[in-house]
Amino acid sequence: MLLGLSKIIDCPGGIVPFEMTLDLREETFGGGRPVTEPVRCTGQVRNTAGVLVLTGTLETRLHGTCDRCATEFSREVRFPVEAILVRELADEDNADEWTFLLDGDNADLDDIMTTAFVLSMDSKLLCSEDCKGLCAKCGKNLNEGPCQCKPDVDPRFAALQQLLQ
Repeated sequence: MLLGLSKIIDCPGGIVPFEMTLDLREETFGGGRPVTEPVRCTGQVRNTAGVLVLTGTLETRLHGTCDRCATEFSREVRFPVEAILVRELADEDNADEWTFLLDGDNADLDDIMTTAFVLSMDSKLLCSEDCKGLCAKCGKNLNEGPCQCKPDVDPRFAALQQLLQ
């Protein structure tokens, strides 16, 4: 979707709101495709002292398998987006990943929002931020409670352990 910005490019303080959805079902994250629902994108582009600043949010529900505990999960995600829109880049080799080129007087929201979503995704898909994972010895899901495994004794303290017995 192209967002026309011609009415605010030369008008400091001007605002153009937007709302759209993205289909990212084909995007792969961590070997899977957790984005099975549309991504809702809302926000605005504001001319702040001659600089076009895009702010907004990306919202969807992820469906996947947790990388720590291997359970299926479904959870809401919401990512803030802030980007700068420019007509030309001074140095394309050293351009910031949050700076985007305009297509004439238009912003390509599909490209901007897809890039923002990919950059905002975690490298690991987790069922929750405080997922405890699996026990390395018995494989029990530690989110369901502690396992019965005894901790390994540090070999440097093995002689002391014998004294306690």
